[in-house]
Order: sequence, then C-alpha cells, then structure tokens
Amino acid sequence: MLVALTTAPALAAPSAFMTQSAEPGQPGQTVHAVTAAHTGQARGTLLSLKPLGRQTRAEVISQAQKQGLETGSARHGVAAYRLTYRTITPDGRPTAASGLLALPTGGGSRPLPPVVHTHGTLAYRGYAPSMTDGPDRAVAVLYASAGRAAIAPDYLGLGTGPGRHPYMDARSSAAASLDMLRAAHTAAREHWVTLDRKVSLTGFSQGGQVAMALGRELNRGADRRFRLGMLAPVGGPFDLVGEELPGMFDGRIDPRSAVFYLSFFLTAQNRLHPLYDDPAEVFRAPYADRVEELFDSEHPAEEIAGKLPERLEDLLTDTWYQKLRHPSGALLDVLRANDRTCDWKPGRDVRITLYSATGDRDVPIANTRSCARQLAGQGARATVVDQGADADHYRSFLRSQPSIARTLPVAR
Repeated sequence: MLVALTTAPALAAPSAFMTQSAEPGQPGQTVHAVTAAHTGQARGTLLSLKPLGRQTRAEVISQAQKQGLETGSARHGVAAYRLTYRTITPDGRPTAASGLLALPTGGGSRPLPPVVHTHGTLAYRGYAPSMTDGPDRAVAVLYASAGRAAIAPDYLGLGTGPGRHPYMDARSSAAASLDMLRAAHTAAREHWVTLDRKVSLTGFSQGGQVAMALGRELNRGADRRFRLGMLAPVGGPFDLVGEELPGMFDGRIDPRSAVFYLSFFLTAQNRLHPLYDDPAEVFRAPYADRVEELFDSEHPAEEIAGKLPERLEDLLTDTWYQKLRHPSGALLDVLRANDRTCDWKPGRDVRITLYSATGDRDVPIANTRSCARQLAGQGARATVVDQGADADHYRSFLRSQPSIARTLPVAR
C-alpha cells in the first residue's frame, strides 16, 4: 500500500552545510567538499558531503533482509554519504537538494557503474533516502555492495532541501535527479573513485515515472559525461489520463490510496499551475482547512492518512469529483504534461524492462502496458514483467528487486 515505503523511523536531520573536515568514510563527521563562495550557481555543484557511516557486508545483508530484500548480490561493505548540491526549482530558480551516495569498500580501483534509484511517494522529508535507514536506503546500499556507485536522490523539498515537494512533477524531479548524478560524479572523485559513463536507472512507483523522465534526458544528451545504459522502473504511474486517474474512480485503485495520492497531487500541482483559488472549491469540510498543511513535507504519510477520509466522495466537492472524472482545461494540461515520460526513442543499446503486477491496487499494471505501447510507437522494445495477481504495489517491488540486482552491471 501507499505507506509501505514511508513508515521507517526518521532520523534527525543535521545541518546540511557544516564545514568540519574529516577523512573519507568516517561516520558522524562532515566533509565540506567545496564552499559556496567558489561554486557560483552551477547546477549539480556539490555543496557538502556528509558521511553516514560504513557497513560490513554482513550488516548490509542484515539491513536489506529487514526490508524484505533478496541479498544474494551483496559482495562488499559499503560507505554511505549524504550529498547536498545545487539544482533548480520547477520555475528555474536556484535551490539546493540532497541525496544518498553509496560506494562499495574494498572493491578495487576500477571504475564503478553508476545506478540511480528513484524513490516512490514520500510526503515526509525525514523518510528520504539520505535521512533514514528505510527501504530506499537499504536497496541503494545493496546495489552498491555488488560493486556499483548507487545514487538515490531525495528530490526537491525532501531530505534537507527547502520548501515543499512538487509531487508528481516529473520534469523537476528528473532535473534534480540529473543534478544529483552530477554532484555524485564530483563526490566520487573526492574519494578517488571514478564512475563509468554508462548509467543504469531504476525506481519504484513515483520513482518509476522519474526514472523514465531522467532516461529521456540522458538519452537526449543532457550531460555528455553520462550515457543511458538500462532502464528498470517498477510500478510507475506512466498514464495519468488514461489509466491512473480513471482507476481511482472505477475501483482498480484502493480508495484510501486514491484519497492520499489525489490530495497530494492537487495541492502540489496547484502551487505550480494554479488549478483553484481556495481549497474549499475542491475539498469538502473539514478537509479543506487542513489538506494544504498536511502536505508540507513535515507530516508522515501515516499521520496524513488518519486526517483524511476513506473515499473520494467524502473528500471532493461534487464539482471537482466530476471534473476529475472528466478532466479538461488546465487540469488536463497538467496531467498530460506528466504523461510524456515514455514517449521517446531510446538508443538501440538501451535495455528496458518494465515491472508491475496484476494485483497492484495503487498503480494498476495498465500504466506499465501503456508505457510499453508508447515506447513501441517510437520503435523501441520494452519487456513487461508481471509479478502476479497476488502481488500488491510494494510486493511487486520486492519481487522485482532480485531481477534488477542481477541485471545491473557491476565493476569487473
């Protein structure tokens, strides 16, 4: 369900711009990689590098097993770091964001293949990969343990980044993830590690959409230092107009999940593309008075869910209930703008596997099949893997992870 990746205990967020120096990999201290005075506003500039600690191979395995992950690929210990870096807001203004970088220890000096893991829906900044020992950090560390540089962006407005998260704005999440990749390239050099040019992308739920959007940017040559290698998103909401939004009204999506996702989406998108002037236009009382505050990046999903109704009929005004069933105008434009993540032609050597599950009642498998059709329309072949009618949203991720781990390239 929707809170499966948001219920790990959050850790207190330390200052993101401490200037204390330390030896690479020493936990509890901060490496200030470059000072803002010397970096200007360049996107992807590394601002700070904070060691989060080292784990032995046995500790990596134990952490992953607690999250239900398969651990056969673990080979090395791992050192983890929180990066803060320069990026931009959805309207192009300079800002900062954070994310997790995990590097294998004792893996030799050969270049490491980078893999970007983009996380699913998170309402609370404290559950972002660089902030807590949850499933997103566990899977990133597990990928690094096999002999890779694992990169897990927190996204805008999560982790130590300022402001609120622009939820389901694929363009800005992909931009922040690309800038995280740039910052990780610099951070790796700080530790005498080089990254391969070919980048693998994977992600879950919202992160599946982000992975496809980031793949599109890399494929377009957004940064010549990187080349797209493989794509392996899981359970991505790739078709909001045709499948995801209709699924909220025809019973394919769990009603509680629909309430949460739609509340988050509308409040976030309204800040980017004004859809309403007053929450009372969209949300019934008493939810109109609380919904904007609930999605401020400071409330965990489990707390938010307890303050929202169980059905869309109880959440939405009659006008907006019908408007969402039959979107048009500005609302339809917003939805369509985030439905283009699969509408591009990957290079011939890019391997694409799309994972989902017939039993997913958060992001129906029809989203994945729609993505495969869009890619086919561009002349690209994508393999679709169905994890079964007995797999819910999170279980589809758990079942897909071993296949992804085996397929991702490793240092040789």
